[in-house]
This record gives sequence, C-alpha cells and structure tokens, in this order.
Amino acid sequence: MTTTGSPVSAPPTDKGGAGPRHKSAPSSREERRRERRSRWYQRDVKWSPYAFVAPFFIFFGAFSLFPLLYTGWASLHKVSLTAPTEMEWIGLRNFSRLLDDDFFWNALQNTFTIGIISTVPQLLMALGLAHLLNYKLRGATFYRVAMLAPYATSVAAATLVFVMIFGRDYGMINWALGTVGIDPVDWQNDKWYSQLAISSIVIWRWTGYNTLIYLAAMQAVPKDLYESAALDGATRWQQFLHVTIPSLRPTILFTIVVSTIGAMQLFGEPLLFNPGGGANGGAQHQYQTLGLYLYEQGWTNLHLGRASAIAWMMFLILVVIGLLNWAVSRWMQKNELGRKSARRRS
Repeated sequence: MTTTGSPVSAPPTDKGGAGPRHKSAPSSREERRRERRSRWYQRDVKWSPYAFVAPFFIFFGAFSLFPLLYTGWASLHKVSLTAPTEMEWIGLRNFSRLLDDDFFWNALQNTFTIGIISTVPQLLMALGLAHLLNYKLRGATFYRVAMLAPYATSVAAATLVFVMIFGRDYGMINWALGTVGIDPVDWQNDKWYSQLAISSIVIWRWTGYNTLIYLAAMQAVPKDLYESAALDGATRWQQFLHVTIPSLRPTILFTIVVSTIGAMQLFGEPLLFNPGGGANGGAQHQYQTLGLYLYEQGWTNLHLGRASAIAWMMFLILVVIGLLNWAVSRWMQKNELGRKSARRRS
C-alpha cells in the first residue's frame, strides 16, 4: 500500500552540512600565470621602445660621441700617434699655433674655393636636370637610374679615371684642347686648374644625387599651381622661376647644407688626384684641403694633438655654417609668411 506525501530525497550535500556543490573557481595556478603575463606585457610596452633605439645610441656613442670627446681632449695636449696614452697638457697652444700656420690658412682657402667651384654648378645643374625629368619623357626610369650611377661609383675609381682624363701629356682634355690650337694645361701643378679638375670630379659624382632629391620635391608640388600659372599665360620658364623655385626653397637649403658639409670633409678626390704624392696636395700645396692637412699632421707627421685641433676647427666651422643656414631659413620663412599675410589682406 502506497502512501501519499512521501518525502522527496534531498540533493546530496557537502560534508559538514553545506549547500549544493558549484563549479570550482579558476585555480590559483592559472591566476598566477595571468598575473605574470600581465606583468610581462606591461614591461614589454614600457621598455621595448628603449630596446629598439638602443643600438643607435650604442653605435653613436662608440663611433661618434667618444671620438668627438677624445679628440677634444687630445687637442689640449701634446701627444704623438705612436704613444696616444702619453699626453702633455699644453692648453690651447695647438689652436693658437694653427692660427699662425700659413699651411692651415692655405688649406682653409683651398677648401672654400673647391667647395664653391663644385657646389654652385652642381646644384644649378641638378635643378635643371630635375626640371627636365619632371616632365613626361620616354625612358624616364632609365635616366633616373643613370643619374645615380656616378654616385654609386667609388671615389677611388672615379678619381683615377679623371686623373687619366686630365693627364698633362696623354690626357683626353689636353688632346681636345690641342685640336683647336690651345697649348696643353698642367692640370696637376697649376693651382686654379688643379682645383677646377678636382671640382669636376665632385660635380660628376654628386649632381645626379641632388637631381633625384630635387625631382622628388618637384613631384610633390601641387599640379594646380602649374595649371593656374598656365591659365595666366606663364611659360614653362616662368613657371619654373615663380612656382617651382619657391616651392623648393626648403629642399634647396637642405642640399646647400649637405654639400657644404661634404666640401668641408673633402678628402678622397684631392688625395688620389696626384697618385704617390701623399697628403701634400701638390708640390706647392695648391689643392691641399683641410681633410688632407689633418691627415698629413696626424698620420704623416704623427702629431695627434695638432690633428685633433684641426678636426675641432673643422667642426666649429661647420657649426657656424649651420647657424648661418638656420638664420637664412628663418628669414626666408618670415618673408614667406609676410607675403602670404599681405596677399590675404589684399
């Protein structure tokens, strides 16, 4: 016989009379693993940028900052290259001696002369070539690659070829001059002709490089400016003067700065222009640059302190030139802003 209202069996309980069992929470091991991952992620976000830029600062400190500081310290001492750890303090005597040295002033003058002769025609030719390449030409890619070929050529190979071209007895230039009745030119022993020959090497190597820089800047000029100028009746030459050149002012200033630095550091071309002549820059030092003079004092005469002083003088000259370029750029920007404000008012 069955009875109604029989008690229903209760669900099993935990030991000790607790309520029903639930799904267990994440284990402490997983929690610790998540915490470690979170800490590693935070460290990665915080320190990874420093790790990425650390190689640059390491190499900069080892190959730029340390040599700069060491040459500055060595320039205040009398020290020989054969015993670089044996230094005798002499203060600014190396610098005062340079100011009284005729060879230093001769090298400085030669450096500026070669720099001007090579930089001005180089940048003017680069502007013209970039203007031509900016228009649609057949085989434009070929011409752009050909522009970089001289830049990719080594200094030694280019200079040795130009030495044969400017040879006094069998050079191609003197042969061409002889065909029109002009006497041969002694390109290596005459002061101005030797500097002109060295400048031609620099022009040949760097014109294409600057051409591509100008070409990239020209392609960034808005086409609307050329179209507006053409509607106003401006010729291509007028568009180049009044549209292209004003738009390229920052780029032109950049190439002037870079070319000035390169001219101040000119070394390979004058060294190899007279094979076997050493670092004298010719029999009468007619094309000895500051780079050659530094090399002669440090590695030929073994005067490491004096060579360090020359290096610091070159550095200070570059700083002065950089400040002048910065002042000119600020002045150009102010004039440009003034012209824009005047146009808006009108």
